[in-house]
Amino acid sequence: MAAATRTFLAFQHNAKLHHLQTVVARVQSFASLEESNRLLFKQGGDEDHVVVTEQTIFHPQGGGQPSDVGEITNSSGVSFVVASARMDTVHDGQVLHFGRFNQPPSSPTPRFSEGETVQQAIDVEKRILYSRFHTAGHVLGSAVRQLLEKEVADFDELKASHFPDSASCEFQGLIEGKWKESIQKKVDEFVAAKMPVQIEWWDEDDFRARGLEKLIPDRSLVPAGEKSRVVNIVGAEVYPCGGTHVDTTDLCDPTTVKKISRSKGTSRVSYTVT
Repeated sequence: MAAATRTFLAFQHNAKLHHLQTVVARVQSFASLEESNRLLFKQGGDEDHVVVTEQTIFHPQGGGQPSDVGEITNSSGVSFVVASARMDTVHDGQVLHFGRFNQPPSSPTPRFSEGETVQQAIDVEKRILYSRFHTAGHVLGSAVRQLLEKEVADFDELKASHFPDSASCEFQGLIEGKWKESIQKKVDEFVAAKMPVQIEWWDEDDFRARGLEKLIPDRSLVPAGEKSRVVNIVGAEVYPCGGTHVDTTDLCDPTTVKKISRSKGTSRVSYTVT
């Protein structure tokens, strides 16, 4: 793989792909990484490496979603435990799989070779958990928008965190605590409705045809010649999104609105999924 070749994000096309055969493009010690990439992995040390492959099923941390974890192995029994995955800050579009090699008795120098075929496997339980939290965050965002877009001055959706220990959606505008019960009721309705969660690929004309021009992603974020990936929660809302999701909203049950906090003209609605 040439330095400029992007990693094919297989998980964006099939989130149920929990195992994948692919080819090693690069293996690099943590110490030899560019400083900006070392800063992505603050726990990195002398025994750590990054592995880049032509394709990946590992969702890199981003868009509010945690990184997948798992393992990459070769036919000789060499295993690389993936502790985190992040997008390379230097080589555009490449995914860095960060972790350590496990050394089998027959392999004194455990490394993959460039061009070698390897098998990827993710932690399926964590993938499902992260997908549930991510979809629940979109459900919550849609519920708040439908209830409060015309009730709260200068309302807009800002950003979200779908990490299990800090899940929340942030909004422009001040949302009073009195709305908590109504938001929970609307979330419950969306979850109970078993709304399909569809992955679609749109160009700019698709956004315009649906009156969603404001959702068109920045051109710099979409590779030349490619369409934008969107998550369509049928009957609720559409979001440009690169993360993983469950198939229907009922798989987020129960999603609980924890609290509403306000600061400097913005509001945060925190939630949990159990």
